[in-house]
Amino acid sequence: MPDAIFAHPRLARVYDAFDADRSDLAAYLTIADEVSARRVLDVGCGTGSFAVRLADGARAVVGVDPAEESLAVAQAKDGAGRVRWIHGDAAALPVWEADLVTMTGNVAQVFLTDDGWGRALRGIRAALRPHGWLVFETRRPERRAWEEWARDVEPVVLDIAGVGRVQRRLTVTDVSLPLVSFRYVYRFLSDGMIVTSDSTLRFRGRDEIAAGLAAHGYLVRDVRDAPDRPGREFVFLATRADAATPPA
Repeated sequence: MPDAIFAHPRLARVYDAFDADRSDLAAYLTIADEVSARRVLDVGCGTGSFAVRLADGARAVVGVDPAEESLAVAQAKDGAGRVRWIHGDAAALPVWEADLVTMTGNVAQVFLTDDGWGRALRGIRAALRPHGWLVFETRRPERRAWEEWARDVEPVVLDIAGVGRVQRRLTVTDVSLPLVSFRYVYRFLSDGMIVTSDSTLRFRGRDEIAAGLAAHGYLVRDVRDAPDRPGREFVFLATRADAATPPA
């Protein structure tokens, strides 16, 4: 089940306002050009910010997400008609022979168990063409991002068009590494409604991720820094490890 922050109808509607800085997406667009991707599958597409940008060109784009409310927001955006939207998850993707599969916004960290991560990697591999690319980001555990989150105790209040003023407060609720849990509490000031969303992420180290990719039929081609968050995240670029895999 997707977290309320993505699945609750009121939270899905305000998600983009609170996540307005999407400077991370520029690097993914550059990578799509770098690997000459014409068919792109965006896993965990959420409200569609990246999928819509990807489709603003000569690419065929599919966006997949388990949260129907987030997909409803995505489908209402300008340019959404150029994207094929699918309600589903990484373990059961369409066999599409994609050139590139992406997971932006740290989607890779929502897979908490080895089994769940493995099923996702197998599903993605089946959706890729031979030698196709998988690109995703994940926070570096050594940076201990949860400590910054725990210090960020001041609520954020935004005035959102069509919704009104909304307050959001973040609390770290548990640190049991490699798992970190946190809670967002949203207060809709127009009517006083409070909606809570609990989430848990898994922080995997670079070697653990590389080993998991290799075990599920991928070849790591590069591990980069996220240009918008230097030193904070790994950006993995991997290909299907098919026979006679060509050089990068």
